[in-house]
Amino acid sequence: MRTIAKPWGQVFNLEELRSALETHRPAILALVHAETSTGARQPMEGVGDLCREYGCLLLIDTVTSLGGVPIFLDEWGVDLAYSCSQKGLGCSPGASPFTMSDRALEKLARRKTKVANWYLDANLLGKYWGAEHVYHHTAPINLYYGLREALRLVAEEGLAACWQRHQTNVEYLWQQLATIGLSLHVEKEFRLPTLTTVCIPAGVDGKAIARQLLTDHNIEIGGGLGELAGKVWRVGLMGYNSKPESCDRLVAALKQVMG
Repeated sequence: MRTIAKPWGQVFNLEELRSALETHRPAILALVHAETSTGARQPMEGVGDLCREYGCLLLIDTVTSLGGVPIFLDEWGVDLAYSCSQKGLGCSPGASPFTMSDRALEKLARRKTKVANWYLDANLLGKYWGAEHVYHHTAPINLYYGLREALRLVAEEGLAACWQRHQTNVEYLWQQLATIGLSLHVEKEFRLPTLTTVCIPAGVDGKAIARQLLTDHNIEIGGGLGELAGKVWRVGLMGYNSKPESCDRLVAALKQVMG
């Protein structure tokens, strides 16, 4: 495995990806579409074509984008994608939506050796979920009922309307944060509508503020991770919680605890 990296909060452009594919010639290019640690959205236009040019599959992480950020797997030429149930879809954690393209299935069929990890063997899972129904595990049925209901609510709202709601509300949040003097870490063009990284002002104890928000206002925000530890707060605005009232409540509380 080879890795390529950017400073946290930045994204790759097509030329950088082309250079990496030319250098490493991978069988799979894995990218994070919506980066939970940084609040950055990786543009996907043209990446699938690039992967086909270099004969590799495209795998993307949509954990923080499914349900809240526009995703066009077929149009982008994505071969494998995975997500979760508890973020943009807003239901209980534990279910993991996953998809494979025909190209990925063909590659799987050509495999000459057994998959080392039984738990993630897509051949076995395909037999379990398919017509053969060969036992593999006991499915978490209640989670799937919850996932179905969450998807029903998205369908009832309309997927495009759901995406627009997340975008409208996060732009409102950005505007309100600016009114109390807070800046954001990611360039506007690449910000996620589901998660915003807010720069912690100089001289402010970010952990203390987050602790006070939780204790006094019952509002939980995340701290920075990795390169951003101690530098940002991470504010989730997704699923049912993506509404103007949530933004107003957070900004009012921040204004109070920061004096």
